[in-house]
Amino acid sequence: MIEQLQGFPENTVAVACHGQVTRSDYETVLVPAVDQAFKNHEKVRLYYQVGSDFEHIGPGAMWSDFRTGLEHWLRWDRIAVVTDVEWIRHTMSAFGFLMPGEMRLFAMSEKDAARDWIAS
Repeated sequence: MIEQLQGFPENTVAVACHGQVTRSDYETVLVPAVDQAFKNHEKVRLYYQVGSDFEHIGPGAMWSDFRTGLEHWLRWDRIAVVTDVEWIRHTMSAFGFLMPGEMRLFAMSEKDAARDWIAS
């Protein structure tokens, strides 16, 4: 499941992932939020929180994630990934340099710092 988070600047798409994330989650929550943000802003920031209850991301969801990121490749400004899920942390550490814009990885205990950084 993906839920949109509130209380972030207008140029920021903020979401939290829990349990199993499906293609439908991307198509009904994340993609519309990203598309709307890019209609209103040249550069967009992403706050992406993955909770400890995260279980799985389906192949359709991974494809939607890849496609959404690629469509707006040069227009991402900052990306904050907030998680304690080890395999995600390792993946982001290893491949974060490939991410567009500036990307930072935060532990769940640092989510307030991540919010401050994405908003600054």
